[in-house]
Amino acid sequence: MYKDKGGDTVQVLKTAEYLRKRGVAVDVKLTNETIDYTPYDLLHFFNLIRPADILVHVMRSGKPYVVSTIFVDYSEYERRARGGMARWLFRFFTPDQAEYLKVLARRIKSGEKIVSARYICWGHTKSLRYIVAHSAMLLPNSQSEYDRLAACYHIDHAFKIVPNGIDAALFKRPQAYEPREEDLVLCVGRIEGRKNQLNLIRALHGSRFRLYIIGSSSANQASYYEACRQYEGPQVHFIEAVSQEALTGYYSRARVHVLPSWFETTGLSTLEAAAMGCNIVITDKGDTREYFGQHAWYCDPASPDSIRAAVEQAAAAPVQEALIEKIVARYTWEAVAAATHQAYTEVISE
Repeated sequence: MYKDKGGDTVQVLKTAEYLRKRGVAVDVKLTNETIDYTPYDLLHFFNLIRPADILVHVMRSGKPYVVSTIFVDYSEYERRARGGMARWLFRFFTPDQAEYLKVLARRIKSGEKIVSARYICWGHTKSLRYIVAHSAMLLPNSQSEYDRLAACYHIDHAFKIVPNGIDAALFKRPQAYEPREEDLVLCVGRIEGRKNQLNLIRALHGSRFRLYIIGSSSANQASYYEACRQYEGPQVHFIEAVSQEALTGYYSRARVHVLPSWFETTGLSTLEAAAMGCNIVITDKGDTREYFGQHAWYCDPASPDSIRAAVEQAAAAPVQEALIEKIVARYTWEAVAAATHQAYTEVISE
C-alpha cells in the first residue's frame, strides 16, 4: 500500500481523512498486522480482488464489514500484453485461476505473506464469494462496476455506489486561465503493464507531442519499466511519483492527459486532470464511460493508432467545461465520505 502506491492507496487514505472530518473515528491498518478488533463497530476492506488479504480478518473479527470492491479485470491484459511465460500460461487459465497463481507467485518471488491459509485451500473464487456473501454491504465505484461483479459471480447483494473523488480545493482550474502548452501530454500513474505506458509511447513516437510520464515503477514489473525508459529523450520524459500538490503544476500546463490502460474502474488521475482543465483520453475498457460520458476521447489500448488518433482529437478540442462542473459537483472526497458515512450508518443500525 505504501511502497507500491497507486490510486487505491489514495482512495484509502483520502476516504479515511474525510471521514475523520465528519467525526468518524478511523484507523488504517495493513492486512498483515495483528489487529485488536474490540474497539471497532465496523471494518472496511478495499480491493475485493485480493481476497487472501481479507479473508482472515473476516473470520477472526466477528464484526460487520463493508468492501470497496475496486473490481479490476486483468484478464485481457494477462492474455494479450503480459510478457514472458506468464502470458502463455494465462491463456489456459480462467481469470480467477490466474489471480490464484499470482498470489502464489508473489509469495515465492518476493516473499509476500499469504495472511489467510484458508485461501490456499479454498482458492480464489470460493474465497471471494464468501467475502461477498458475508459482507454487510458492497461499495463499488460505479453501477457499471457492480454490474460486472454481479454478472461474473452470479450474485445479488446489497450495495451502495461510492464514487472515486478528487480534492476539489487542490485540483481546480487555474483562475488566471494561462495558455497551455499545446504539445504537452501527461500520463500520471504507476508504470506497469496494465497502465500501458509503452503503447502510449509508441503511439506518440514521431508526433508533435512531448510526453511526460509521471509515476514510479511497479515493484514487480522492473523489466516493463526498463522497456519504457529506453525511449527517454527529448520527446519522452520520466518523472518519479510526486505529491498531489506538485501534480497541480503539471495538470495546469498540459493540454491532454492520457490513461490508455488495459482496464480502469475510474482512473483517479484522469479525474484530477480533467478537473484542472485538461482534455482527457482514456481507455474504453472498464467503467470509465459512466464517469466521463461524451466528454472524453476513448482509445483501444491494444492499438497505438487508436491512442494517437484520440490524443490528436483531444488536443484540437476546446476544454470540456461540462465535465469540470460534473466532477466538482459529484466526484469529490467530501461526496465520497458522505456516501461512505451513510453506508456505515445503515450497516451499524441494522
